[in-house]
Amino acid sequence: MPSHSPEPPDRFSQLRGERPPAPFTARKITALTANPACSRRSVLDASGVDKAVLARRLGYEPRFGQSPFAIAREEAFKATVRWGAYAELIRLLREDLGVPVEEAKLQDLGEVGGITSLDARERETRSVIERIAAGDEERLILQSPVLTLDVAGRLAYLEPDVLTHRIDGKFHVVAIRSFPVIDGQANPAAVAQTAKQAAVHVLALRRAFAAAGLDVEQIAGTFLLVCPKDFSNRPYLRQVDLRQELDVLAFQLNRLQRAEDLARDLPVTATLDTARAPGELHESVGRLMASYVPDCLSFCELAHYCRDEADTHAYPARLGSAVRNSLAGIDSTSTALAYLDGGLLAGEENAETVELLLAADRLHRLRRGETA
Repeated sequence: MPSHSPEPPDRFSQLRGERPPAPFTARKITALTANPACSRRSVLDASGVDKAVLARRLGYEPRFGQSPFAIAREEAFKATVRWGAYAELIRLLREDLGVPVEEAKLQDLGEVGGITSLDARERETRSVIERIAAGDEERLILQSPVLTLDVAGRLAYLEPDVLTHRIDGKFHVVAIRSFPVIDGQANPAAVAQTAKQAAVHVLALRRAFAAAGLDVEQIAGTFLLVCPKDFSNRPYLRQVDLRQELDVLAFQLNRLQRAEDLARDLPVTATLDTARAPGELHESVGRLMASYVPDCLSFCELAHYCRDEADTHAYPARLGSAVRNSLAGIDSTSTALAYLDGGLLAGEENAETVELLLAADRLHRLRRGETA
């Protein structure tokens, strides 16, 4: 299986250098849409730059991600679910969702006639889905399908674990994860993150249907989450509603600036090639506007670099998105303090923000018993 998407536009290739582009994944897209104002992440992801390698070259070790043990555990659990042509998934569909099926009608889209390219697999996935949706072919499970989604002007190739249909007449995305469901309850944060990634796949499936002139109502607004039950390796199925995640995702994707436009503003000498000297990389990365907030620490490899940058310049966002939004038009916390101390007078462009800031300061003083 190839490890990267087809080559993006030449400008991105020039910025990235000779390394192959890192692929978009549902995980990356959810992280990108979590902070759509970050031009830095938009260009880095569209260019296919490996942000973990870039962070190390800049002197910052990424401090999050799945451990090798967790990855191995998830692969082992997926193998359990896939065993016997998805016998366990069929059992769950039959017993938990009442799907009247005794055996799997399975199609593996991991290759097409020996060809494993993402482009070929996407075309075959689209063709199979169109035949099924039109009633010309009957399949219950599509393994390793490939879907596409436009993200900030770049075509992302996405690989859901499984697609299945004939559940209330609708197609469902299936996500197989190794975090346990104990007494019917799973880690809420893990479920929420999986739901956001499933929403990416459902949205891509909807757009494939729309492009083919098919009825998107055939796609469920839920996904099927398969996890280990209790402390065993026995699969458990749960149907999770995605309507809210789908609305948020579609809105955030529409807010993303086109990465080509952002990259075009960089000087011709700019580089994101991780083989280049750290000084060159620092200068080029610094030209891309970041939108750091503390939440970035949980999903972006460059978060610690951007945090130090925000601290150096005293950006309000370093204290969180609520502070950043409250100080609209004020470029640093030092400037905000200067307004409070009377060392600066508000201009027309930020008069309202400064007025609110001064009112909040007066209220704070009153609560502390000080004279306003």
